[in-house]
Amino acid sequence: MKKKGNKELVGVKEIARRANVAIATVDRVLHNRKGVSEKTKAKITAIIEELNYKPNILARRLASKEILRFAVMIPSVSEETDYWDAPLEGIKQAESEIATYGIEIDKYFFDQNDRSSFLKASDEILKKKYHGILLAPMFAQESESFVRECTKAGIPCVFINSDLPDTASLCYIGPDLYHAGALAAHLCGYLIGEKANVLIVNISEIDNHRHFLRKEQGFKEYFEEYRKENNVIKLDIRDTAEQAISRELKKALESNKIDLIFVANSRVFYVAEFFEKYKIKNVKLVGFEFLKKNVAYLEQGVIDFLICQKPIEQGYKGVMALYQYCVHDIKVKDVHYMPIDIITKGNYQFYSN
Repeated sequence: MKKKGNKELVGVKEIARRANVAIATVDRVLHNRKGVSEKTKAKITAIIEELNYKPNILARRLASKEILRFAVMIPSVSEETDYWDAPLEGIKQAESEIATYGIEIDKYFFDQNDRSSFLKASDEILKKKYHGILLAPMFAQESESFVRECTKAGIPCVFINSDLPDTASLCYIGPDLYHAGALAAHLCGYLIGEKANVLIVNISEIDNHRHFLRKEQGFKEYFEEYRKENNVIKLDIRDTAEQAISRELKKALESNKIDLIFVANSRVFYVAEFFEKYKIKNVKLVGFEFLKKNVAYLEQGVIDFLICQKPIEQGYKGVMALYQYCVHDIKVKDVHYMPIDIITKGNYQFYSN
């Protein structure tokens, strides 16, 4: 007969045996429940670390029969832009991976041009008992108020796409908005001369979306520091109808000799459509996001650069951060900046969002 090895079955029973305590006591420590003295807890924790014990999360979740419910609150896809399709795809990917562990995700959508729709969605969420929330905090004041209520209720919140640095959250997953704007300015410097005029275009019905403003700040301050001879002009277009956009752009180009237009969000294709319609060839164009319409104009050479920030990955990592925290009790790092990718006519075919 072969001699049995010295390997021991590492599990709750073995931990209890070594600590000379009941299995229920080990279970309390593993689940961070009350009823165990600090001395006993320390002893059990030391044995867990010594044995490098990893509990069977799936078995534990199935045994508990507890459903963990997360809420996702992001903008809906609109006629103006389908950008939010990408984060939603990442959210669904994560959802399919963690559903086995008894986790359900409810999705709430709001109109990014309508504060009242954000407030309505946030009120609905607060009426229910969620274990975690993934949020795109597009309306700063309303988001801060919402997160304060979540904090009072002990609900962790993860931000994607845009951060609120002075607001309590589990973490932020998304671009460094300021540096994204500064990088855009650096790229624009390769396209224009020292005395060229640059037009920043903000196409949005709302005037205080923080992610626009931080990008614009980074863009402007880069020019102020490194390209002082360039004149930077700002144009806010509040009416997002095609005719209104064309009217405002036409007026801006007639009033100033514009050499380059920078659009601080995914709606750069609106400007590209205007260029195509009026056969404008001598103005450079830079904007954000790997959308079908944007890529089509990039391929044609109407858009010179697109800057992308992995929106699918943002949605995926946002859900997984809640999962790691709520299921594994792992605290993710406070800020996870996404890479800033530069897409051109020459490399777009090899890019994955």
